[in-house]
Amino acid sequence: MVTKIKSADLAGIYAYPVDVEVDISGGLPSFNIVGLPDTSVRESRDRIRSAIKNSRFDFPKSRITVNLAPADLKKESSRIDIAIALGIVVEGKMASPVLNLDKSIFVGELSLDGTVRGVSGVLSTAVYCKENNFNLFVPEENLCEALSVEGVKVYPYSSLLNLIEIISEELPLLNENDCQETLNKEQDYEIYLEDIKGHLQPKRALIIAAAGGHNLLMYGPPGSGKTILARAIPSILPEMTNKEQIETTMIYSAGGRLKNKGLIKVRPFRSPHHTVSNVGLIGGGSKLMPGEVSYAHNGVLFLDEFPEFSRKALEVLRQPLEDGFVSITRATGSVKFPARFMLVAAMNPCPCGYYGSKEKECVCTPAKIMNYRSRISGPILDRIDLIVNVPQIPLEEMGKVSDGLTSEKAREMVQSAMDIQFKRNGCLNAYLNSRQLKEFCVLEGDAEGLLNMASKKYSFSSRTYTRILKIARTIADMEKSEKIKASHIAEALQYKLSDFLFESISYE
Repeated sequence: MVTKIKSADLAGIYAYPVDVEVDISGGLPSFNIVGLPDTSVRESRDRIRSAIKNSRFDFPKSRITVNLAPADLKKESSRIDIAIALGIVVEGKMASPVLNLDKSIFVGELSLDGTVRGVSGVLSTAVYCKENNFNLFVPEENLCEALSVEGVKVYPYSSLLNLIEIISEELPLLNENDCQETLNKEQDYEIYLEDIKGHLQPKRALIIAAAGGHNLLMYGPPGSGKTILARAIPSILPEMTNKEQIETTMIYSAGGRLKNKGLIKVRPFRSPHHTVSNVGLIGGGSKLMPGEVSYAHNGVLFLDEFPEFSRKALEVLRQPLEDGFVSITRATGSVKFPARFMLVAAMNPCPCGYYGSKEKECVCTPAKIMNYRSRISGPILDRIDLIVNVPQIPLEEMGKVSDGLTSEKAREMVQSAMDIQFKRNGCLNAYLNSRQLKEFCVLEGDAEGLLNMASKKYSFSSRTYTRILKIARTIADMEKSEKIKASHIAEALQYKLSDFLFESISYE
């Protein structure tokens, strides 16, 4: 008779079931695992053998065959260890489970002494268990993560022996008190708008970008405040919904980067170094792991020193900026990672950083400046909605009274505009399709003439034209205007037609 134990593995960030079938038969002693196991799974044989022996069980001196089904999907994780060990113990008649194993999923990595280590992807497994009405057995280290999904029966265990004791008796009552502090913990923001002096125009651009989900580029001399402005953006974004929290946490769990073992409740702010590879930015690798664009899902991806990123790394941003997800195909398989984020970039106006500054003279030649700016391709600039200058604030003005704009007030403005958009569009303005643009972006009075005149003068691409419309729609929503007025178009053009892009570079 064959014993079947259910476990789970990951495809991208989503869990899929793995049936662990164990057969112990006559013949020379051997231990074989089939069903397209990866190296880490094949190496588990020695861990499992030692764990069973050190848990006071006799390892069968027979032919052991373990099949991992479905056999056409590669199993790449050690999270299946515990299911294989449990199958051998049950098939070898060393335990008599009372629990119906067909309605339970077991995940965990075994140590040589029989204790169990935490694994990644537990949140995704818990979501699958809830949808399919399974009990979930997890290492104690993963308990709080699994309990983040309401409605799932989760049972923690500390070792193989402890797991055998649990399934051989009545299921114990689960005490969730140890996880309440983790699950209910509120996370704080790093920077608030009220911490930033001056910069009224950049702050206005931040609020517009946040309200409509638009991408933003800030430029200015070193130390002018571009980075601190970017880091304040999460504080003006609305709180994440439970669905967004689970989806974001699933990505971090799948990538093994979930630190607090509970739901992520603050929108992510990812700021990779400019030396990041295109694989690190977009995802992939031998095990098809998420990249920075996916870790920024439902949050902000901040690229400081924008032109210093490699051309290849920047060009791979095109698909996620348009589609909101990343499709990665390799010889080992194909996965899709969510990647709906707000892109915020920052750069200097020239290599030395002081072109156009009144505080310090620029030492760059026009050729160097043009070469520096040309590192950002036209298609990438097309996908950036707002471009804003962040000038250096004189030291004598730094001590002046704040403008009174707080993150709380800004968040209320953003939330109000978003509510209008979701009620009307079902999505943020940045993601309007062509049909929705025609239906919801109705121009009033001189607005159409102003936009057409600017489009003709600056030879806008169709993408630039529609993005200006979307920005104007967001500005109108912030003012609770049903139609887009000429003043809304004028402000939108102001952010897109920056002198930074169109000026001729020369010295007097």
